[in-house]
Amino acid sequence: MLNKPVIFSLYALCFFYLTDLQKNISQTGQIKALSDTIKLVVPIGGNSWVTVKAVGGNEKVTENGWSNWKNPEAVFSTYFKIEKAGDLYLYALLNVPDGESVIECIVNNIPKEISVSGKENREYFLGSWNIPDPGYIKIDMKGLKRTGKYFANVRELQISGSAVDSNTAYVKNDEGNYFYWGRRGPSVHINYDTAESGNDAEWFYNEITVPEGNDVIGSYFMADGFKEGYFGMQVNSSTERRILFSVWSPFQTDDPKNIPEDKKIILIKRGKDVHAGEFGNEGAGGQSYLNYNWKAGVTYGFLLHAQLSENDHTIFTAYFFTPETKKWNLIAGFSRPVTHTYLKHLHSFLENFEPSTGYITRKAYYGNQWVRSSKGDWMPITKMFFTGDATAQKGYRMDYGGGVEDNKFFLRNCGFFNDNTKLRTPFVHKTSSTPPSIDFSSLE
Repeated sequence: MLNKPVIFSLYALCFFYLTDLQKNISQTGQIKALSDTIKLVVPIGGNSWVTVKAVGGNEKVTENGWSNWKNPEAVFSTYFKIEKAGDLYLYALLNVPDGESVIECIVNNIPKEISVSGKENREYFLGSWNIPDPGYIKIDMKGLKRTGKYFANVRELQISGSAVDSNTAYVKNDEGNYFYWGRRGPSVHINYDTAESGNDAEWFYNEITVPEGNDVIGSYFMADGFKEGYFGMQVNSSTERRILFSVWSPFQTDDPKNIPEDKKIILIKRGKDVHAGEFGNEGAGGQSYLNYNWKAGVTYGFLLHAQLSENDHTIFTAYFFTPETKKWNLIAGFSRPVTHTYLKHLHSFLENFEPSTGYITRKAYYGNQWVRSSKGDWMPITKMFFTGDATAQKGYRMDYGGGVEDNKFFLRNCGFFNDNTKLRTPFVHKTSSTPPSIDFSSLE
């Protein structure tokens, strides 16, 4: 049994602990739920975007946090995915270079305000929310008032509560430059099953339709992928769109200057107004593109040819069909050395190459796939299996999907939707019994 002096000491200890905790909360806005079982740091550098940009503003997301935050119109958004419902506690590590600021944090349309100040990094408790359903959570933060030049420099966000566990998904920077890849979002692929088409696919035909509103800047809708290269259409900026065709060199490097002369990709021919040169950074080789203002909602045709040539070379040639002119347009023909093959490993993919738009969903339909053998026989492609890149495989981003809709294959990525598709799922669509009508003699 405890004696009275010991009991008094315990009461005193509890009193001083609670008084100190209450004082700490009132002075700094910091609090930690006693029921927390796990607390995770969600790195801003790989999980945040400026989703509402201020006119003339220069707010940015960097690997070290948010910078240049001084416009009340700007909104920073951070995303992560929870696997269960429950309470969410949110914290921020930040500093205010000068003066004081009032910032607002919004989760599930419920706003909460907090006052912040001080040049040193401090951890602030931003609030708690009840999350009724599992799935992606979006945290919006905006500045309401400031007496200094900037609202705050936010360095990291932290989450805890009963809704948070070890299965919570977000982009980590555990190897390589994953903040960059994570903000780009997961790339997704259609891997065509050509087992019934034989081993001598000389031609590959495919069609792409990008639904209206899905032609997001940074998107590459790749139609005709093969073992040695890729061919599709891009949204490069608000004023520029391209039809892009590239062939990798058999020499492994990311710098085209390192490719020996006997391993270089040789340009054989190119179409009108087509730019041709070299590329690097993701392998290296020959690249060509046509600036063409393709439209969302319109179906475009892609045709790829493999011609076995002398001296152990294969010439790969790409043609693009414009329904506006009802014409096949030559993009380019490249000769690849140390290569003697018909078209293999046929695939399509959808990727985002612009990290600042990685929070916006994009989608494309891929339909009416055919291959034509070296003997002139057309064979339809009706089967595929769905895959994703390392960002998807690691579970850092779960906003990826693919399948069949309206008798076409489709791919979708980015935007933090919850109905994702299991990787390596097979799909089948029906196809027309009539192959494409192409006058091969009229092709350039």
